[in-house]
Amino acid sequence: MPADPSELSTWSHVKYFGSNLFLRGLLLGAGLVPYRLRVPMMGRLVTAMGRLARFDKRVRDNLKLVSPELSDLDPADLYRDVSDNAGRMIAEIYAGKPFHERARSAPITGPGLQALEAARAEGRPVLLATAHFGNYDAARAALVARGHEMGALYRRMANPYFNEHYVDAIKQNGEPMFEQGKRGMVELVRHLKKGGIAAIVTDLHAQGGQLVDFFGKPAVTSTVPAELALKFGAALIPVYAVRQENGLDFEIVMNAEVPPSDPLAMTKALSADLEAIVRKHTGQWFWIHRRWKPYVPVGKAARQAESPVD
Repeated sequence: MPADPSELSTWSHVKYFGSNLFLRGLLLGAGLVPYRLRVPMMGRLVTAMGRLARFDKRVRDNLKLVSPELSDLDPADLYRDVSDNAGRMIAEIYAGKPFHERARSAPITGPGLQALEAARAEGRPVLLATAHFGNYDAARAALVARGHEMGALYRRMANPYFNEHYVDAIKQNGEPMFEQGKRGMVELVRHLKKGGIAAIVTDLHAQGGQLVDFFGKPAVTSTVPAELALKFGAALIPVYAVRQENGLDFEIVMNAEVPPSDPLAMTKALSADLEAIVRKHTGQWFWIHRRWKPYVPVGKAARQAESPVD
């Protein structure tokens, strides 16, 4: 988890301030370009910048690590698709109205929509489990447009200057927003107790999580979404925004509600559900993640989390 801004060194603040100026300038400049051109332009730009940061190597390394049946994929092609999607997503988050209009008109498919509506009719809370796939904010916008107001749990960006306007941008898709951490979790719990809907990303390495197979390899995965669903009787529903062939539109896929059982079994079900859709649209998942980090025991993970990191 990123360090608290108050714990950053002066040099870290200088670096973050400078990088934020560059990124803000880039986004403001891109905003002058018409939306239809801006989104693919940002995709190409992030692809080029990612190579300088050696993100293509990380994609290649992750691809080597996982299931043998993916060995036929070209790492260069996969990197291009992944980074292009990431760049498009950045442009979309900051685009405002043009993105919201497309996202809100996206079709919603799958049995999860009926499960969501049934839970709301019963006054039950709902947890929408999503991932760094396609553009998850499109799913939020599409559901909010249909009357399903929802909050979301997010992870604070390491750069505090960038984080400020990033949070303002994602708030345009719906509120409340809950920052990952003790305070955010308390606010999320209150929201669920009131029968609210919240989206939560489930595909990040989670300190203190459980080992769950993802593409044939163990990945440390948080069981918190499943634990919350069981504790508060919430419907736990996987949801994804699948980018369409034109690169601008989406289909919102809501899969079947995960049946309540135990936290680990439910977490495994979520992981398997995500793997299935990534196999269909391999380039839309963020293969740049360090998803398969080594497992760290809970006690050691807690000590690491308490240590300030620049």
